[in-house]
Amino acid sequence: MNGLSGKVAFVTGAAGAGGIGRAIALRLAEGGASVAVNDLRPAQAGRPGLPAAVAEIKALGARGLAIYGDVADSAQVERMFARIIAQFGRLDILVNNAGAPAGADRVPVVELHEDAFDLVQRVNVRGTFLCSRAAARLMIDQTEGGRIINIASTAGKRGVARYAAYCASKFAIRGLTQSMALELATQNITVNAICPGLIASERIDDMAAALRPADMSAADYRQQMIDAALQTIPLGRMAEPSDIANVAAFLASDEASFITGKSLSIDGGVSLD
Repeated sequence: MNGLSGKVAFVTGAAGAGGIGRAIALRLAEGGASVAVNDLRPAQAGRPGLPAAVAEIKALGARGLAIYGDVADSAQVERMFARIIAQFGRLDILVNNAGAPAGADRVPVVELHEDAFDLVQRVNVRGTFLCSRAAARLMIDQTEGGRIINIASTAGKRGVARYAAYCASKFAIRGLTQSMALELATQNITVNAICPGLIASERIDDMAAALRPADMSAADYRQQMIDAALQTIPLGRMAEPSDIANVAAFLASDEASFITGKSLSIDGGVSLD
């Protein structure tokens, strides 16, 4: 992929071993970029966390940096970006992947508590805004342009029952993407969104645990979710994190220099927009 070698990227929400954040970070490193990876806190039980991600990045011959911090806290965001500049001297690519965990928000609107709604907006929308603002300021000062890539969702194009908070946040990310694309175009900064459908990643486990009926195990409901999704996907398989990572690498590359303001559905043909 042309245009990744020598670049510096920052990928938020990249601690999960089977998540798309980790896959994107490794794909950018494979292309020759130095990659800073973020998560809110050190590794939890059963999840290797950022040290493992940095080790994988370095194993690919790239430079890596682990940065813990809350993407929705403006002071912490400023410190994170300052660390990237101190370590690498510049920033060329931002991937806003951090997202609120599935949980108390996955209920009907009449049962949705405002705190659960606010948490999703805080992480997904405010976090994307704060990191994008910080990155754009750096990219403008560097005068060489840059790439901002937001991870939205097909649920940001069409509402889903029991996903009101999540859908609202992903619709908002698409709006941010379009507005920033128009504002930053004259600075040679492109802004695009990737809209995945259901992905075969560890996040399905969290969703299954949050959405399962009381009389069904999380594992059984997880399989039911997958089986239902497969019936709707023309390409006949679930998306893998690598499918999203390849699109992110393309949008970060020179080949995508004339693409901005787009929200690309990566769902195997479910939505034909």
